[in-house]
Amino acid sequence: MGCRVVKLRMSDSEDGADPFKLIISGAPASGKGTQCELIKSTYGVVHLSTGDMLRAAVADGTEVGKLAQEYMDSGKLVPDEVIIGVVSDRLSQSDCQESGWLLDGFPRTRAQADALAAAGVTADCFLFLNVPDDILVERVVGRRTDPETGKIYHMTFSPPENDEVKERLVQRSDDTEEKVKVRLEQFHDNVESVKGCYESISVEIDGTESVNVVGEKIKAAIEGCRATA
Repeated sequence: MGCRVVKLRMSDSEDGADPFKLIISGAPASGKGTQCELIKSTYGVVHLSTGDMLRAAVADGTEVGKLAQEYMDSGKLVPDEVIIGVVSDRLSQSDCQESGWLLDGFPRTRAQADALAAAGVTADCFLFLNVPDDILVERVVGRRTDPETGKIYHMTFSPPENDEVKERLVQRSDDTEEKVKVRLEQFHDNVESVKGCYESISVEIDGTESVNVVGEKIKAAIEGCRATA
């Protein structure tokens, strides 16, 4: 069963053009979060992660939200069909239809991509931030958080302002080299098959460049996808 599906049209935006429907993918520490904020700021799209959508569906008491809560309360993984229901419901809401949307790190697997397509959800552009594993490991292992402010630092690339801040920084328990390599292995096991689902709209971006350069390349990619749609 392939990922191909007839492209559905969302509501037109105020300027007469359809709002953007975007997916961004990248390994842990690829810079995806930073670029999501820039995309949201530039295009006004609704930024969506599965975690946020699940929590909102549970809080709102929707049918799929109640189903998701049953799995979470029992300590089980929420199955793909429930997650797809949550995503489809969220994308059908007025803000997404009017402003467009940006799916952050979803779909993660080929099965999720197939299910998303079967639900009638398609995108204009699939953005992939490509960063070599050795750089990703360095980025993750050097991350520290200030428990007082919540600010995230990097001991090499964005060090703390002074010794007082440095002394109170903490490292997340899963930000070790051993654990990040496991996460990267899981990511690589699935990402190629997901990219294959979006081959005609997929654009690979070099995520090792500066935030601004990556942002400009993403902007060009998005507008290029719109021009060829």
